[in-house]
Amino acid sequence: MNEIVDTLNNEQREALSQIEGVILVVAGAGSGKTKLLTHRIAYMVKEKKIDPYNILAITFTNKAAKEMKERCEKLNIDCKNLWVSTFHSMCARILRQDIEKLGYYDKNFTIYSEQDVDKVYKDIFNKLNINKEEIKKNIVYHINNLKNNNLKIEDYINLYSYLPYIQDIKLVFESYQNELRKSNALDFNDLLIVTYNLLLKNEEILKKYQKRFKYILVDEFQDTNKIQYDLIKLLSSQSKNLFVVGDEDQCIYSWRGANYSNIQDLKNDFDDVKLYKLQRNYRSTKKILNLANQLIKNNKARTEKVLWTENEDGVQPEIRKLYDEKEEADTVAKEIYNLVNFKGYSYKDFAVLVRLNALTFPFEEKFLSYNISHKVYGGFKFYERAEIKNIISYLRIFINPKDDVALSRIINFPKRGIGDSAILKISENAKSNNKPWIDILINPEKYEITDSIRKKTNEFISVYLSLMSDYKNETLYQFVLNVIEKFKIKSAYNSGSEEDLNRILNIEIFLESVKEFEKNNKGSTLLDFLENITLISDIDTMEDSNDAVTIATIHSVKGLEFKYVFIVGLEEKIFPISRAYNNETDMEEERRLMYVAITRAKENLMLTYCQTRYLYGKREFQICSRFLKELKIETNYQENMSKSINSISKSNFIYEKVNEEKVNSKYSYNPFEKAQKTKYQKYIEENNIKKDEFNIGDKVLHPKFGIGQVKNIDSQFIEIDFDKLGIKTLLLTIAPLKKI
Repeated sequence: MNEIVDTLNNEQREALSQIEGVILVVAGAGSGKTKLLTHRIAYMVKEKKIDPYNILAITFTNKAAKEMKERCEKLNIDCKNLWVSTFHSMCARILRQDIEKLGYYDKNFTIYSEQDVDKVYKDIFNKLNINKEEIKKNIVYHINNLKNNNLKIEDYINLYSYLPYIQDIKLVFESYQNELRKSNALDFNDLLIVTYNLLLKNEEILKKYQKRFKYILVDEFQDTNKIQYDLIKLLSSQSKNLFVVGDEDQCIYSWRGANYSNIQDLKNDFDDVKLYKLQRNYRSTKKILNLANQLIKNNKARTEKVLWTENEDGVQPEIRKLYDEKEEADTVAKEIYNLVNFKGYSYKDFAVLVRLNALTFPFEEKFLSYNISHKVYGGFKFYERAEIKNIISYLRIFINPKDDVALSRIINFPKRGIGDSAILKISENAKSNNKPWIDILINPEKYEITDSIRKKTNEFISVYLSLMSDYKNETLYQFVLNVIEKFKIKSAYNSGSEEDLNRILNIEIFLESVKEFEKNNKGSTLLDFLENITLISDIDTMEDSNDAVTIATIHSVKGLEFKYVFIVGLEEKIFPISRAYNNETDMEEERRLMYVAITRAKENLMLTYCQTRYLYGKREFQICSRFLKELKIETNYQENMSKSINSISKSNFIYEKVNEEKVNSKYSYNPFEKAQKTKYQKYIEENNIKKDEFNIGDKVLHPKFGIGQVKNIDSQFIEIDFDKLGIKTLLLTIAPLKKI
């Protein structure tokens, strides 16, 4: 048996065997495109004797790139010289080698995160006296738009000359780019644009990569924007061996420039493009797949295809109409609880998918009360936490001393008594002398820096210079540890409060991540580590070994799959989002997003919407999403709605006292009654938990809710008055409380 070819279906084999030329594969959700890509690489190397050195494979997430490499290795492919990476990682790798040939950057450039970019824009808007928030947002949108579409500012100004603030766009763009160049920094868009310009302007470098990458494969082609497409077209223009896999029905990133018209452009820009379709789905049951097909056929701008499967019919997906967000979260929590405790499921089998980040909190709260392990994705990332950003900023100034954004963040952290007027003085001196801030601080006598400022910055500069002199001689972990200790970073979090305890814990987790990175990447440098964490996406941190329910935005779980998916908040103005109402193109993208959410499910699917929801500071009655009507399946109305409304709307309980009447269970017994006799009792015995460990008046610490005082205790529940949240009732046996 030929493991590479014989394990593929007929559609996949046809696409696999065509090695030369431009090939477009339209691959539906769950149709085995990752398998096709990896088997194609193996087929090229083993059967066609193509050197892995000459192959470039591009994916959209680090997680997907890692999976592709691992699959290739299982097929006995030597991946040492094979490039498998995201667009941004590929460009960073090219620029680290050759960016200096452009003349205005050096190879130690910093890659600015979204927070860094926001800081630069904020300073520019203040200097230019642009105060209206709507205009600020529009300017940033247009700058991103011109970069995503690989347009020059002059051409963009002509194209949008009718905008009343068009000259402000030009002014802000030029100021922004000047600030980045001065700081030897690139944003995510510039990684692509600068790489493209480097290749375009330097024929020698272009030919080097064209000669190397004779075969290029691109995953998720429908999500490429114009600059990404231009890069691929440029790199493949010599060999014309390009293999792209995409699906118009899964194009959900237009807000960052993704354009599925690149599929049509591919047909126009290259001769004899061969088209293959993958329509067999391996992921979902027939009933889930039928639902997806029923929905997406309402879109007009798409290539006609109908996904099919030989999987079983499966359980009919259901719609739940609920009263409010508390009952919605409670319904989902009970379903997960029951299936994990009585049907053999694991927490990692479940995903709760939302259109907006703002919808996640009720689920986080309810999962805590049920002791359901969970993790939130698509929201606030670990590396964007303030305490972690501070450490990263310290590290960045050792790699790139021109990084003024990093230095401005930590110059007075921990507190050194350097106020805004002193920082302004340093900034003005740096600007007038065309020098980075660090030069001003190292040589204050040259730049009219007062004795007062010198005294406040002396210790900082002294530590910086001593660490700078030896950081290349230290191991990565040891150097990061030295930075944290010698700059006394932990001293900023010594109040003993829950917030500060959590920050200290996060710093320890950060140090562990450095140690792990060093262990897994022999010979890695501080630059390698910083680049890795800057380019990592939130979903890249998801590990299959983590037994936790995923709570995520739909955008965050593209490419993933789960046994049981809950799509929640299916109400007009939420999903579809309100801005899509008057634009058919945007509405079709919302429908594609719903299609992506449905096709994440393998075995079961629950869709929920509420009659009333508290969002953005007010409670409003809701209308169910039009997408639910397009699915044409019957809504499951709850028989005891009035009882649920009464108990939920009047209670601020995190864990409600559940009785049999209120449990909407598919099971013939009350799972909570059994749980109290089994899992909870076992938990109590193993952890030696007794209700008399807590007394009324005790101060306790909860990892989510903070510090509170015990107000009441009964046989099962404990009432706690939390400083910031008020009184909450928790199940005594599973509440993660610590007496303080």
